[in-house]
Amino acid sequence: MDVVLEAHELRKYFGSVRAVDGVSFTLNHGEVLGIVGPNGAGKTTLLNLISGVIKPDSGRVYTNIGGKRIDITGWSPPRLARLGIARAFQVPNVFTGLSVIDNIRAAIIGRKRQYYTLKSYDGGLEGVDEEAWSILGFIGLTDKYALQAHELSHGERKLLDIALALALKPKILLLDEPTAGLSAAEKDLIVNLVKRMKKEAGKSIIIVEHDLDVVFQVSDEVMVMYEGRILAKGHPDIIKTDPKVRALYLGEEK
Repeated sequence: MDVVLEAHELRKYFGSVRAVDGVSFTLNHGEVLGIVGPNGAGKTTLLNLISGVIKPDSGRVYTNIGGKRIDITGWSPPRLARLGIARAFQVPNVFTGLSVIDNIRAAIIGRKRQYYTLKSYDGGLEGVDEEAWSILGFIGLTDKYALQAHELSHGERKLLDIALALALKPKILLLDEPTAGLSAAEKDLIVNLVKRMKKEAGKSIIIVEHDLDVVFQVSDEVMVMYEGRILAKGHPDIIKTDPKVRALYLGEEK
């Protein structure tokens, strides 16, 4: 499989805390990589380094989007988005005062780098409405199109946040705790969506999660972090039986 993202010896320290301490991994085209670990393991810090929210103290990040290896270490989130790397957040980052459909329209217009305001937008920008409705149908919120985002349930806001990331047409999608705070039924919606984004939309996905069951359902490979380092990495079936992982999560003897 073609490698689309590489991290080499990433490090980020906050004082004496080694949040990310020499982490290296690769993400293949069309693969879902699940990253798990207890609170403080360094999962979100790692995602922040990859997505340009913070810069590493050392180490490099590369992408092979378009078949050319590019060093993207320290690139800003907007620059990464234009390249094809988008992120959905643990706390949904949506426009609460806009309707669901206008949220998606705004993301598409922003990607096209057109200077419309939604107040003045009259459907004149080619393809925006068609694309917005297509994304809305893909995530399953068509019947909520006219609601303002603040009227959605927490789970629906999570779906909308992912929709805004999809509107950027990413090749690589970074998902930060997409099922946090959701009911079992809402988690199933996210699980099914992640599977469809991989199978039908061909996305390469990194998903950071606390819920092991969710990660095992969607991931081709799982990386377990502990105290800023990689504790274990491999196929979900291998991770499930790894004695170090079982000791970490179940308190079993190593």
